[in-house]
Amino acid sequence: MENKKLPSYLANAKPNPSSNRAPWYKNTTPTYAGIFLWFVFWDNILRVPNQGGILSQGILIPIGGIILAAFLCHFLFYYAGAMFGMKKGMPLYIIGSSIFGATGGILMPGLLMGILQYGWLAVNIYFSALLLHETLSFIPIEIIMIAWGGLAAFMGLKGIKYVAKVSSFGPFIPLSILLVLVVMVAKDIPSFQPSDIVYSAPVADSPLSSFGVVAFIIAYVIGFFATAGAAGVDFGSNARNKKDVSLGGLYGIVFAIALTCIAALLIVAGAYANPELSKELTEKGTPLLITGDNSIMNVILGSSTAKILMFLLAISAFPSACFSSLIAANSFKAMLPKVNSSASVACGAVVAIALAITGVAGNAMGVFTIIGASFGPICGALLVEYIISKGKWNGPRRGFNLAGWLSWAAGFTVGILPLLKVCNIPIAPLMAFLVGAIVYFICNALNLKSKNI
Repeated sequence: MENKKLPSYLANAKPNPSSNRAPWYKNTTPTYAGIFLWFVFWDNILRVPNQGGILSQGILIPIGGIILAAFLCHFLFYYAGAMFGMKKGMPLYIIGSSIFGATGGILMPGLLMGILQYGWLAVNIYFSALLLHETLSFIPIEIIMIAWGGLAAFMGLKGIKYVAKVSSFGPFIPLSILLVLVVMVAKDIPSFQPSDIVYSAPVADSPLSSFGVVAFIIAYVIGFFATAGAAGVDFGSNARNKKDVSLGGLYGIVFAIALTCIAALLIVAGAYANPELSKELTEKGTPLLITGDNSIMNVILGSSTAKILMFLLAISAFPSACFSSLIAANSFKAMLPKVNSSASVACGAVVAIALAITGVAGNAMGVFTIIGASFGPICGALLVEYIISKGKWNGPRRGFNLAGWLSWAAGFTVGILPLLKVCNIPIAPLMAFLVGAIVYFICNALNLKSKNI
């Protein structure tokens, strides 16, 4: 794509050669699975401030919602972008230039991907520090957050190759913990009833309806997945063929989401269905959580064992914190080559640590809402672009492509409204995707798009 008139990120872009690509089970699936095995994902899906949470309507309805959400992630948010990536061998910020234009692509999705990585880093710092503090209680949690965030940023810049060597083993820790906990409560799961759940929310928060349960699950999972879905372009660029794209997504996304979320769900159900465990949980006023103070894991395994496992869960999350820093650095390096990447990552790390210390990053659902609102429209536009072009990427468009920017603005507005408490839009991340897709389609039909370069 050599052209002096193009921005440097486009002019210097080179496709990933076939010799560098590998089967789905060596790249796409393990990487995605590692994302969903992160304890923050499967633990926070249970943090619903209503009576009974997502178990208020029993076990089968939330399981159905989890499976539906997993397939939506695969087919709506991942597949089209991954196919573009596979066919062209290019990353997201290159493919995205056909949506937002050659100049506009610097901001969207280029810099946006980098900026939002600091949000991920903040969430990682906050929840990892909570778990570490269970064991390292003699250290102020703020110090743990500063050390965790600073070390992750440094390793992301300087020592990522060493982190990568151990990151492949990290997912086995949460997977093993989930499976052990499921086995320990398995005999009680069939007898679970929604009435078994301890009521720990304010009286005003009544149980969710069946629709409310499914809507929350879809919104949560899609909000969490949105950036990873857009990054499917990058995963696709490492795939050899369509089969790798499909199987990588089905196993790495659909199966991994179902495995982690359903396992977490069953652990809670089994614990509350057991009379002895339920009594202890009731006495402690334990919230509907697997990790944290007086958690279900504490009750099932005992405090000493639980603290060890919490420590291991935090350690297993460290590579993802480093990779967030690495992705941010690469985004800024590609989009703004004259800006020192060390300085940009340092600034981002300071912001992430501040968000963690102030507790803002503790609102995981709020963070996921912002991410879903930001990347949902991008994924929607990518899907429409894939359909309109019949799977052929036609290259970047000139300047700022109006169609892409209008679609993103409309989708982002819809997706962010619930967080701003303007109006309660159900399944906001999915609505952001749909609105972005529809507006992009209409804009293309009205020819509100730049010419291809």
